[in-house]
Amino acid sequence: MNITVIYGQQHRGNTWRLTKLFLDQFEGAAITEFFLPQSGPLYCTGCMRCINKGETYCPHAETVQPIVEAIDQSDLIVFASPCYVMNMTGQMKSLMEHLAYRFMSHRPEPSMFRKQGLVLSTAAGAGAGKTTKAIAENLFFWGVAKIYRYGVAIQALDFEQISAKRKHKIERRVNRIVRILKRNTGRVKPGLKSKFMFAIMKLAQIQNEWNPTDREHWVKHGWLAE
Repeated sequence: MNITVIYGQQHRGNTWRLTKLFLDQFEGAAITEFFLPQSGPLYCTGCMRCINKGETYCPHAETVQPIVEAIDQSDLIVFASPCYVMNMTGQMKSLMEHLAYRFMSHRPEPSMFRKQGLVLSTAAGAGAGKTTKAIAENLFFWGVAKIYRYGVAIQALDFEQISAKRKHKIERRVNRIVRILKRNTGRVKPGLKSKFMFAIMKLAQIQNEWNPTDREHWVKHGWLAE
């Protein structure tokens, strides 16, 4: 099993600790990790080259594409971001902006329709749920077949300070999600919501006269055939 993990921070704090609870249960898996911003791109400039001309024209392609390649080779994609001011970290948001060309409205990668995604976040108080929802929305528009979210208020400043009762509850939830992920590896398919969105995007591409790069992608994969 191949797993790619993208952390929205470099320090190994509470969200990293939560992620480790998951990863430790995937013995034998090939795990590739990226820590943002160190192993990620600079901030998106909004030049639109990735969408209008192709992803290799992005001024930050040298740092973006290694992450994309790892994602494409994975069975499970994990995005782990602490909650910063009620949302994902700025560096995680920057990566998402660089990957907008992968939305179903542009050039979705076919392998996404067979992958699982896991989105994790921690906060001392509120906001972790909102963080995971924002990241999961991006994965949905990439076409990721099945997405799981776990945002947890640890109710402490440090993982070591979490009460035994709460830590047990977290571990139980982690174990439950891991069992589902393992059971569904290689077996997931897009749900009705994803199929409906793809159908809408197909209609848009049939009429697409403004972006030949996107249209060629859809033609290449035979998605516009009758």
